[in-house]
Amino acid sequence: MDKIISSPSKYVQGENSLDSLAAYAKIYGNNPLVIADEFVTKLVGKSVSRSFEAEALQFTMELFKGECSQNEIDRLIKVCESKLSNVVVGIGGGKTLDTAKAVAHYAKLPVVIVPTIASSDAPCSALAVIYTPTGEFEAYLPLPKNPDMVLMDTAIIARAPVRLLVAGMGDALATYFEARANSTSGNATMAGGAPTRSAQALAKLCYETLLSDGFKAKVAVEQGVCTKAVENIIEANTYLSGIGFESSGLAAAHAIHNGLTKLEDCHHLYHGEKVAFGTLVQLVLENAPLDEINTVLAFCDSVGLPTNLFAMGVEQIDHDKLHEVAQSASVEGETIHNMPFSVSADNVYAAILAAHQLGLR
Repeated sequence: MDKIISSPSKYVQGENSLDSLAAYAKIYGNNPLVIADEFVTKLVGKSVSRSFEAEALQFTMELFKGECSQNEIDRLIKVCESKLSNVVVGIGGGKTLDTAKAVAHYAKLPVVIVPTIASSDAPCSALAVIYTPTGEFEAYLPLPKNPDMVLMDTAIIARAPVRLLVAGMGDALATYFEARANSTSGNATMAGGAPTRSAQALAKLCYETLLSDGFKAKVAVEQGVCTKAVENIIEANTYLSGIGFESSGLAAAHAIHNGLTKLEDCHHLYHGEKVAFGTLVQLVLENAPLDEINTVLAFCDSVGLPTNLFAMGVEQIDHDKLHEVAQSASVEGETIHNMPFSVSADNVYAAILAAHQLGLR
């Protein structure tokens, strides 16, 4: 199996970098379709308009309706075609960005990704996660290439609610452990080959950065400021985790997340908050050393990530529903089967309950 590492063509991170969006985007096309939800449009719409006006570029701003579903993707493809757009720009959170990537893929256009939060590792990946219109996980959409550019404006991200940055840490937390499991099993990564040493090093650096700077970054963002710790965590959440997961592999943690979408009690949670608990479940499945589990629990507690079902909004333990979660997480084709041992739904159910109790303690 060939070793493969996959990444965006260009990654830009800096304070007020959104002001230069048009200057960067015009390399890829002179008539962009800009996709953003209503909140983000109100937040950055004027800055985006000024940027394109300064470069004398026409553009179309279209509202994203909130769910990365096939229906929404199809609607935006029609908008793209009607406006003769030649580049897609996605601005906002993970579902907006995944939608922009999917639209660009089907329309055969370049895509520029502009996160306004650092809540997941979605921006850098050649992957979109498709949900049903009601928000349940439906499928992964593998893409033939990574985004042409990812632009991170740290000033905007530092002013976002701290919970979003913490959710990104939860998503990033899984990167090293899933990479480790996938490397042991020898299965192909999301990039389609064996992991490179550089991708594995990025995954490990991601985990080390979370432990060293995660709490400091949370404190800074609570004050609405961007410190070196915040810069480091933005890079860890977005670039290190993005390259680390895609080129080193997914395993149990993200499969547990997908299973948890079956629980209505957890629908209010962000992706990374569920992935953080999924990481604990994976460590239980592996029978990881208690010291390692305690380190992860302490980190989650320090930044405010959920470590048990009650913290995720589950009011009563419903064993039938947890069996359904376990079955969904272990269906054929799920990433849980990248673990270096056979995993059944019963194994997952047991690990969920054990992880819940460890988190309570």
